[in-house]
Amino acid sequence: MKAPVSWIREYVDLPADITTEQLAARLTALGLKLEAIEKPGEQIRGPLVVGRVLTMDAEPQKNGKTINWCTVDVGEANGTGEPQGIVCGAHNFEPGDLVVVILPGGVLPGDFEISARKTYGHVSAGMICSSRELGIGEDHDGIIVLPAGAGEPGQDARPVLGLDQEVIEFEINPDRAYALSLRGVAREAALAYAAAYADPAQRDVPAADGAGHPVEVDDPDGCPVFVARVVSGIDPAAATPDWMAQRLTLCGMRPISLAVDVTNYVMLELGRPIHGYDADKLQGAIRVRRAREGERLTTLDGADRALSTEDLVVTDDSGIIGLGGVMGGETTEVSEGTTRVLVEAAHWDAVSMFRTGKRHRLTSEAGKRNERGVDPTICEAAADRVVELLVAHGGGTAEPGVTVVGTPPALPAIALDATLPGRISGIDIDTATVVADLAAVGCAVDDGSGTLAVVPPPWRPDLTDPYDLVEEVVRVVGYDRVPSVLPREAAGRGLTREQRLRRRIGRTLAGAGCVEVISFPFVGEATFDLLGLPADDPRRSTVRLSNPISSEEPSYTTTLLPGLLKAASRNLGRGTPGVGLFETGTVAFPSGRGPAPIYGVDWRPTEAELAKLFEALPVQPLHLAVVLAGERERAGWWGEGRTAGWADAIGLVRRLGEELGVEVEVGSSSLMPWHPGRCAVVRVGGEELGHAGELHPQVCAAFGLPARSAAVEIDLDRLMAHAVDVIPGPEFSTFPVAKEDVALVVPDEVTTAEVEAALREGAGEHLESIRLFDVYTGDQVEAGHRSLAFALRFRAADRTLTEQETGAARDAAVALAAERCGAVQR
Repeated sequence: MKAPVSWIREYVDLPADITTEQLAARLTALGLKLEAIEKPGEQIRGPLVVGRVLTMDAEPQKNGKTINWCTVDVGEANGTGEPQGIVCGAHNFEPGDLVVVILPGGVLPGDFEISARKTYGHVSAGMICSSRELGIGEDHDGIIVLPAGAGEPGQDARPVLGLDQEVIEFEINPDRAYALSLRGVAREAALAYAAAYADPAQRDVPAADGAGHPVEVDDPDGCPVFVARVVSGIDPAAATPDWMAQRLTLCGMRPISLAVDVTNYVMLELGRPIHGYDADKLQGAIRVRRAREGERLTTLDGADRALSTEDLVVTDDSGIIGLGGVMGGETTEVSEGTTRVLVEAAHWDAVSMFRTGKRHRLTSEAGKRNERGVDPTICEAAADRVVELLVAHGGGTAEPGVTVVGTPPALPAIALDATLPGRISGIDIDTATVVADLAAVGCAVDDGSGTLAVVPPPWRPDLTDPYDLVEEVVRVVGYDRVPSVLPREAAGRGLTREQRLRRRIGRTLAGAGCVEVISFPFVGEATFDLLGLPADDPRRSTVRLSNPISSEEPSYTTTLLPGLLKAASRNLGRGTPGVGLFETGTVAFPSGRGPAPIYGVDWRPTEAELAKLFEALPVQPLHLAVVLAGERERAGWWGEGRTAGWADAIGLVRRLGEELGVEVEVGSSSLMPWHPGRCAVVRVGGEELGHAGELHPQVCAAFGLPARSAAVEIDLDRLMAHAVDVIPGPEFSTFPVAKEDVALVVPDEVTTAEVEAALREGAGEHLESIRLFDVYTGDQVEAGHRSLAFALRFRAADRTLTEQETGAARDAAVALAAERCGAVQR
């Protein structure tokens, strides 16, 4: 909302010495957020004057262009009183017209300095200006032609053009529709400075007499008030007065014609949208009703619209003539030949207006105000103001008869504890202040024994409960007086167990060189095809969204890998030599129990109803996914580098297990999108968590990743369920370690993890660590077998182990590996 300061001052007796910046700051403190302060003539310096064209000679040029050599009377502004010679390329003026001239020495917006210079064979001493050159519009097709009587030659043109005006632009919140008018902004200015306020809506209006144009309202809930007045004998050629056109321009609206400009002006002035009909095109009585099935309307913007049965429409005997409160229809549009206008000032239900605007994707200045809720008590005043302006400036006559249908709906009283504003804000606010501040914003307050009965003003439909009134009191008292108090943490509170574990997991992965990312959790069938998932894979069964962001990805994901793989590919494609990315997030699997029931919002669901809602929710486990691709260890003077592989993926899972105090079990598996021979299933306590390993070559190619890239995806909820809250610290022994190495030959189908588990169990309590340090396949090992070499380290806490003890432990470990895995010691 743009509000010229001079217009605000018409209604408020503001101190003469306050600046526009000070006024804007005070209004911002009251809740009208400052968007910008505009000073249209700020960038124009030097002599900008009114000129009268005396002569203009058209001179065709060799380049095909025709220029006009003009002499312009600029009075004494040039210091000589002689006519000024100026070359002009525009052709929309003629001798005798008043124009805007900037003389040599002046500067236009963009630091464009004007000087006398020779051009087209003449010395042009100045410039006749267009709107764009002055920075007050985009029109560059012709120069500005001022109306007759706008000023005398040589007079400063700034006041004539409104360039001496200052405009404050506010960002108005949806709940403050009253501020979409000068009436509302001026009221806030009066509140800010405790200044006298003259309400422009306070005027004597003729009483309804039933003799005006007939109006019938079939839906009083949708249109509680409808006022109609008729003005006849309007001169179609009557121009909009300069002051009105100037104010409309300053407020960001383009002047069109007198009848249209007057309705727009009153809307800006009072906040009440007005619509004008060509009264000679109306047929019979006006009726307000809901649209019927199949009805259509061509609105003023030329669009043919299919109407909904929820739309409020205005009709006459010919059919629908307007979309109530939003936009009029073409058939009764005020045109250049209109001499008789019916003025409509109606109050419309805000919810209906909002839904109609959204349904038809139709935005208008009137709809923007009606859908937020405007003052229903000023319809008669707004209509009378329009009639007054049309009569005064259009030469029209107000026809006898005033039609008023309906009465403004009353706002209910709100019970307010007088101590509530102080308790909520932390400011010491007494009852007298509460009453005075509420009265200042327009409320009617009945003070009775500590509980106030507050009736909001009709222009504030957003005030509906006690806490709305608290906000009004506090903003008048001053938000800057609200103390800053840090909330005290309740004893025994803090991070939940899940939060602590998730942070521990994040730190572990970050320490392993991985970076956390957040990706969109949406997928489509094409994504599953890239992952190579079989048609019957459970991960293809998804929860479909009713309003997806993209039609190509309409479902909530069942796996975190697609987003990670895309992110990894994007980073590698931008030159990153290697990536390690991880993400934690929920996935969703359909519950299969049908859609959720829809309950009303005016009561709390019962426990049984809540249970039905939760039953319909999809299963949403928390997953962790990791992708490792490209360089894992860099090459340098220390040696060769290494690319990421399946062992890194499994190593990350084992590292997480150590940090959470759980023993991770790894076994061979086959599941897309992993390589069938390099995929491991991850278990904890016999419960399957997910998979880790090398990605399938086709998947790497599909996502643009290097061959042998690796990935992990596990169910984090299940892993955290087994986690240990407090991991005991390591135990150290001062006695020496005993080293034993064993090499076992096992069949290829036996996993290293199975052999390691058997050795660990068989070695007994003194085993400190076990590490695989070599894998051999060759002539010395039978085909279909491989040799695994393990380093066993033994240590006792209370003594030095003997050679016999460590040998016995080694032999026991080898024996159990032979029994379980068919291992043979080399």
